[in-house]
Amino acid sequence: MKLLRSALLAAAVSAMLPAFARSQSLVDSPDSSGTIAATIPAQPDLIYIRPTQKTKIRNYAFDTFGPYPIAGAAFAAGIGQAYNTPPEWQQGAEGYGKRIGSAFGIAAVSTTTRYGLAQAFKEDTLYYRCECKRVYPRLRHALISTLTARRGEDGHRVFSFPALIAPYAGTMTAVYAWYPGRYNGEDAFRMGNYTMLGYVGGNLALEFLYSGPHSLLSRMHLNNAHAAPSSSSTP
Repeated sequence: MKLLRSALLAAAVSAMLPAFARSQSLVDSPDSSGTIAATIPAQPDLIYIRPTQKTKIRNYAFDTFGPYPIAGAAFAAGIGQAYNTPPEWQQGAEGYGKRIGSAFGIAAVSTTTRYGLAQAFKEDTLYYRCECKRVYPRLRHALISTLTARRGEDGHRVFSFPALIAPYAGTMTAVYAWYPGRYNGEDAFRMGNYTMLGYVGGNLALEFLYSGPHSLLSRMHLNNAHAAPSSSSTP
């Protein structure tokens, strides 16, 4: 049980930390009539500016290779090292190297899957903070955003298959590519569930933690290169 719990926690931590970089303020637009996927009601919006390919690529690179996934992998590997999970990787520098590589790989596969499928589905995966002020609407917005994305020029919200599949893509890849053979699809599914919970936690952090120009993240130069277009930017 300790073995599985540690693996699940490692996957969740790797998913959560990259999300702390995605702090963008914007709201939803009214749904368009030509939506080919089920739309979900959202808060009244002011304006939506679809991100350019350059912005998408920059965000993908930050989420995959930036300081947050690296820190997340290091932290997750430390937990695995403490619990000796998996025990086949043993201890010492070599064991820690395998664990940090595994955690980073899971996060990288999950992020690549989400961005890649979102590109195929023509979805915008960036997180937009709610313009509402009360706690409950903001909480609801963060939870809904975990499994939704923006589509079209008006940015209407749709259920996102890339958001649903991505957390499990990383853990499935790990289980069948480099984890010990005794791990199976059930373990990967459970680890993916914790990764999904990590995304939920990341969205809640984006929604409620201040990350503006005077925040600690900005002062550490970890937040100023990762953002969606704002109403003052040119699409």
